[in-house]
Amino acid sequence: MIGSEPVNRLTQQELESYLWGAATILRGLIDAGDYKQYVFPLLFYKRLSDVWDEEYADAFDETDDEDYALATANDRFIIPDGAHWTNVRETPTDVGRAIQNAMRAIEAANPNRLDGIFGDAPWTNKERLPDATLKNLLEHVSSQSLSLANVPEDELGNGYEFLIKKFADDSGHTAQEFYTNRTVVHLMVQMLAPHPGESIYDPTCGTGGMLISALDEVKRSGGEHRTLRLYGQERNHMTAAIARMNLVLHGVEDFQIARGDTLERPAFTDRDSLAKFDVVLANPPYSIKQWNRDGWQSDPWGRSFLGTPPQGRADYAFFQHILRSMDPATGRCAILFPHGVLFRKEEAEMRRKLVEADLVECVLGLGPNLFYNSPMEACVLICRSHKPEERAGQVLFIDAVSEVTRERSVSFLRPEHQQHILTVYQAWQEEPGFARIAGQDVLAKQEYSLSIPLYVKRSLNGNGSEPAAQRSLPELWDEWEQEGRVFWLEMGVLVEMLDELADSGGNVPGTAQRKTG
Repeated sequence: MIGSEPVNRLTQQELESYLWGAATILRGLIDAGDYKQYVFPLLFYKRLSDVWDEEYADAFDETDDEDYALATANDRFIIPDGAHWTNVRETPTDVGRAIQNAMRAIEAANPNRLDGIFGDAPWTNKERLPDATLKNLLEHVSSQSLSLANVPEDELGNGYEFLIKKFADDSGHTAQEFYTNRTVVHLMVQMLAPHPGESIYDPTCGTGGMLISALDEVKRSGGEHRTLRLYGQERNHMTAAIARMNLVLHGVEDFQIARGDTLERPAFTDRDSLAKFDVVLANPPYSIKQWNRDGWQSDPWGRSFLGTPPQGRADYAFFQHILRSMDPATGRCAILFPHGVLFRKEEAEMRRKLVEADLVECVLGLGPNLFYNSPMEACVLICRSHKPEERAGQVLFIDAVSEVTRERSVSFLRPEHQQHILTVYQAWQEEPGFARIAGQDVLAKQEYSLSIPLYVKRSLNGNGSEPAAQRSLPELWDEWEQEGRVFWLEMGVLVEMLDELADSGGNVPGTAQRKTG
């Protein structure tokens, strides 16, 4: 327990192969969607033990004093006697019980930082995880040292992000619960430009990817990232635990990840109102129908200022929660939504109030296939509590449907795609066929619909009014395709409604629950 393994610095490729190897040992025994509840806690447990050993050994080498070395190792976190990785590795039988007991002992010894962090996986279920399998898993994880010298914080954090992506790929529909396309997240963070010392909040944080992306953006810009304060809430217990592990492994110390339903029980409050944050990033579960609509109408936190969303679509409930969570002076948000929130008729009155309150700054339409297991197009809504004077009363619409690349069945935004969007947004400029600025009078004429194709038209040789006979077939095709996008977006919403009617026996005109965590 007091020895330190020799440094054998892992390359990122070696680290990823090692991490994924742990998951493959479980294949055939548990569902792909359940890998994360075993692999993440076990790797985190190994990391704690290896860092403890490393700090003990360094302190002992400096002083030759066992008491001093023990106090130094316990300064970051405490590993009680009998709960170290080596103790569990040497356990001959009831290995699952030994793992569970050791994890609970570490949580109890570190109540402020590690309480509940290992989650609630059923380690003692021998039908799913017999001793032989767990012994193989322990030996595989033991094959590499996860000390700070061997795997620095950022590198192991990136390895966790790699695993999150792999689990998303491997588990199909469950991916939406804990993974959001990282190139989209990076763009959202760049548009909000977080600064050192600011508070960052994600009300549906999944595994914490958006919070980490905000941290990375401040690092890239040369700011002091350690002054950021990160906050998140996540309903799923295991996913919340992974978010906490993820932040710890990225070297973050000032953070709070709360468990619970954000709409039902918001965790971050200040007396009789919601806590306020400088930056809010979110990819809420969209179009859910199982939420407390009746309670919302008299919401004690004042979140129903735009109105009460329909039972079958809680999107505007999350939207209003986010708007009410923004700091009145510095607050800004970026929310990833399906396009339906821009034009659905049942939310028209809330949308009118939203526009008249002058909270929406930018409506960004993204290309297809950026959601897991869905070809649908996504949009990002950028809002500010207080817009710059030159942007007051205006909304910038960006149609970036073509700014997407698809390789090996994966869609993503290249750096040049992100830069194109970011440049237009930051410069607050129009670009024919790509971006247009609309004032509230223009929005009123469109009955406050925010559907992007209503405002951004594809240019036709610089003159959209040429007679059809004077335009080429490709130009006519582009015009037809552009004008048809509003129709097809609305048809997508209609299909969701019909699917829900079929699922519910024709009683509830809502959309099926899909979560993009």
